[in-house]
Amino acid sequence: MNIDEEWMQCAFRLAKKSEEHNEVPVGTIIVYQNEIIGEGWNQPILSHDPTAHAEIMALKNAGEKIGNYRLPESTMYVTLEPCVMCAGAIVHARIARLVYAVDDEKTGACGSVYNLVQAEELNHHVEVEKGILERQCQALIQDFFKEKRLRKS
Repeated sequence: MNIDEEWMQCAFRLAKKSEEHNEVPVGTIIVYQNEIIGEGWNQPILSHDPTAHAEIMALKNAGEKIGNYRLPESTMYVTLEPCVMCAGAIVHARIARLVYAVDDEKTGACGSVYNLVQAEELNHHVEVEKGILERQCQALIQDFFKEKRLRKS
């Protein structure tokens, strides 16, 4: 297992925490100099906050930990491709590298639907790598929504 897979396993564990709270299972960590400086899991339903996505929670956590909202030279690991809101925050935080597991074909803003994190017009561009632990993370999300649909039936 390479280092990106090891870090993504940490994000996956946080995604499972989201699932335990009946939230869409997405987890995020932020790594700087081989240390986790921020972590977050989806909790908009639990917190009654539409901005409480895993990425935003991890950015807040990291900013509080290091005393700065700018996180240059850091890498974000997230189990699902970030949305427009989260992609904007990632650029604003100056994240150097984004590693995500699963494309979001409906709202992805890091290459699938949009590519905000590499938009020429913006003052910061993020290196993106995708597909790390894709099957494992995709199965978690698919099973979550399958279970939701079954409960509605």
